[in-house]
Amino acid sequence: MNIKKVGNVILAVKDLDKSLEFYHGIVGLPIKNQRRTWIDLGTSGALLSLHPASLTAELVGGSIDNGITIGFLVGDLKSALDELKSKGVKIFRDVVEREPGKNAIVLDPDGYLVSFFEPSFKDRAQQTSGYQGFTPA
Repeated sequence: MNIKKVGNVILAVKDLDKSLEFYHGIVGLPIKNQRRTWIDLGTSGALLSLHPASLTAELVGGSIDNGITIGFLVGDLKSALDELKSKGVKIFRDVVEREPGKNAIVLDPDGYLVSFFEPSFKDRAQQTSGYQGFTPA
């Protein structure tokens, strides 16, 4: 097997329109492709793909213990969080600061955890070594 990179993260959602409003309208991810039952968001790197969840199976949203967390890097966590709060987004965990940087977690319309991380870059090597976030726990 020769995997080159993550292509997309597929998220089953209860209401495609509400999730599109959250990830595109509020968070600001651009729409790359949109079909009736599938929406790809993003421009480079892995895409976030939304599709309708099963009407008969239980939807399990975010959980610190065993769920999924979607992580975004931001340049200014405080302003990002202020903007999300002003748009009525529910805060799961307010800002926590650790050595790698600052992190806060919000909930999307399905209860999935969405992490916003501002790296500290105290160590110049961190700037090019990839994602230096931390888990919600």
